[in-house]
Amino acid sequence: MVRNPERRTALVDAAVEVLARDGARGLTFRAVDAAAAVPIGTASNYFTSRDDLLAQVTGQIHQRIAPDPDAVTAVMAAPPSRALVAELMRWINRRVAENRTGYLAMLELRLEATRRPELRAALTRVIRETLDEDIRFHLEGGLPGDRTAVVLIYLAMTGLMLEQLTLPGVVPAEEADGLISALVDRTIGPDGNPDGNPEE
Repeated sequence: MVRNPERRTALVDAAVEVLARDGARGLTFRAVDAAAAVPIGTASNYFTSRDDLLAQVTGQIHQRIAPDPDAVTAVMAAPPSRALVAELMRWINRRVAENRTGYLAMLELRLEATRRPELRAALTRVIRETLDEDIRFHLEGGLPGDRTAVVLIYLAMTGLMLEQLTLPGVVPAEEADGLISALVDRTIGPDGNPDGNPEE
């Protein structure tokens, strides 16, 4: 059977919607068919199993939530500084709110990965590659702070995203920008070091 790549993409996008709305237990071929508005049985023609569908979602979800390269270029037009790092983090936080479905689906994938070793391995690889790319982007972009600072900011931002996606009342949205500025200031320090001492 000849399969349509555009339809496959539409089915994976529908699976992301179902995953975010109903969780991993609600991710069935029938639910994906309904979300994609295609005849019942379509998803089963494109994916060999539910594990195959989860693998496809894992492979594509980062493309869905990745920022537009032109938007990144525009933000990076400013001189490298702590202020720019803070603005990048605030921008990422705004993107989470704008693409809530994609990020919720990613959280559901993480939870499902705790029960599926193959999914855990695939998702670990994807997230590790993304973090490595973030570190490379930071260091090669001349932004202040070392590799450890980037990882600490990543971990803190992941926690903030989790709260805002699941329990937004814990950290009200109006406090997020100030917390992000404090995070960057305390992680990087005034001279690009956590202890605030000039680099030697």
